[in-house]
Amino acid sequence: MTPDPIPVSDLRAEAEAVLTLALLPGLKLAQARSLLQYYGSGVAALADPHPPIPLWKELLAQQNKLREARDRARRECDFCEEHQIRMIPFTSPDYPRLLKEDEVNDPPLQLFYCGTGSLDRPHALSVVGTRRITEYGKGLCERLIADLSALVPDLFVVSGLAYGVDIHAHRAALAAGVDTVAVLAHGLDRIYPSLHRRTALEMVRHGGLLTEYISGTVPDKGNFVRRNRIVAGIAPATLVVESAEKGGALITAGIASSYGREVMAVPGRTTDVYSAGCNRLILENKASLVTSAEDIANLLNWKTDKKAAAAPQPSLFPSYTPVQERILDALSQSDECSLDRLALLTQIPLAELTDHLFDLEDLRAVKQLPGNRYRLVR
Repeated sequence: MTPDPIPVSDLRAEAEAVLTLALLPGLKLAQARSLLQYYGSGVAALADPHPPIPLWKELLAQQNKLREARDRARRECDFCEEHQIRMIPFTSPDYPRLLKEDEVNDPPLQLFYCGTGSLDRPHALSVVGTRRITEYGKGLCERLIADLSALVPDLFVVSGLAYGVDIHAHRAALAAGVDTVAVLAHGLDRIYPSLHRRTALEMVRHGGLLTEYISGTVPDKGNFVRRNRIVAGIAPATLVVESAEKGGALITAGIASSYGREVMAVPGRTTDVYSAGCNRLILENKASLVTSAEDIANLLNWKTDKKAAAAPQPSLFPSYTPVQERILDALSQSDECSLDRLALLTQIPLAELTDHLFDLEDLRAVKQLPGNRYRLVR
């Protein structure tokens, strides 16, 4: 049962009340959500002079603890107003609809959002993966998000601002001109990792930063695990770009599946460590295999822009000429290879080899490194 919406004029009072419940010692979040469902609002729960629920009657009688929780909630709401942060209690009409679905059995009691627009986006996609992203993974993020934004102009990309796939997904979204939101594992009085501050500030203008944690909360390990449920629940689908056989991305994929969300994964070579998790998800039918933006749109039954859909979408696995295949096979034997060594392995004259490498760079299949060396991207 979902509580009735709180009038806009009462949102500050409701935000303080719900946060008071969240901060009150002795009251678990699941119990607090039950109170909100019973009373319809946090204000009503705190105002009941004769609560019929024994635990709630006992907690309301502990005036010192209740006063401390109220004071901390008030200070947090002041902080939010000062820094243009929207506190969204569970009872607010702005609370993300997907996080209130029955399948999501542990939604946050409140969210803090610094950004633009609604969090209820019809074409939201959570993108997750390894922190040790490869050149292959970087190319996937850029191409999939760019292509999908052409098909679905109001695409909304969700990730976690972490190193690797997360930050590349955010930056790919910004480059494609679509909004993106980062779900954080700490309060909005800091940015972690600090190296991503510039990207985070840009996201505030084109999407935003989202967390369930009050200011002063540090990015502890357990918080990252808990925030994954928001990443998984706030979008109708989760895409795993690259992942080893174990890692946070697979945990998020599992949560998304338990919430009834579509889970997708991009396959990689069987020898690639950071494709092993994706390949395993696909093999065990825990994720749908996708190789293009069209695959994603079709799986989600998203109505695509007709003009963009009419144009041929580039495949993530294009066809190569026999000579190009020979070059790629040679590059696959090592992490990187000098031009002279590549000429020796392929038996292709240097001048001709350089031309082919230029074409393969244009196809994002290879990357040139300092010292006239090359490595495989795809």
